Amino acid sequence: MDLVALEEIRRLKYRYLRCVDLKLWDEFAEVFTEDAVAEYDTPVLGETLRLEGRDAIVGYMRSNLGPDKISAHTAGCPEIDFDGDRATGVWSLDDTIILPGDRLLIRGAAFYHDVYRRTGDGWRVEKTGHRRTYEYMVSLDDAPSLKFTTSH
Repeated sequence: MDLVALEEIRRLKYRYLRCVDLKLWDEFAEVFTEDAVAEYDTPVLGETLRLEGRDAIVGYMRSNLGPDKISAHTAGCPEIDFDGDRATGVWSLDDTIILPGDRLLIRGAAFYHDVYRRTGDGWRVEKTGHRRTYEYMVSLDDAPSLKFTTSH
């Protein structure tokens, strides 16, 4: 196994998550191939969200997880397999989304299934998506004393 490539892919996934939570959309775009595809299982919406192309993925995230929303994504326990200049990965995900304006908290867990491609600029995400193991929503009105603070 190519341990350098393994670490590069781990760092790529961590950058994906960091950029989403910090709203670094230009840097987020750099983790994808131009023709990337994302499919996110979204029980809250009642459907699987499919986004085709880097611009569509970044545009969706920018408009749906913007500065008025708080998110925390943690992925770990990667299972990464290589086949030349391509690799696949399965990651466990734990995430929290807080919608202060809607007084809503969404928590969940899932497993990401990714495909990576080595390009002239390094490894990039060619396909990503997750399938939920659970998800729940709680109205923040049910906990009136609950307050959130952020550093930005």
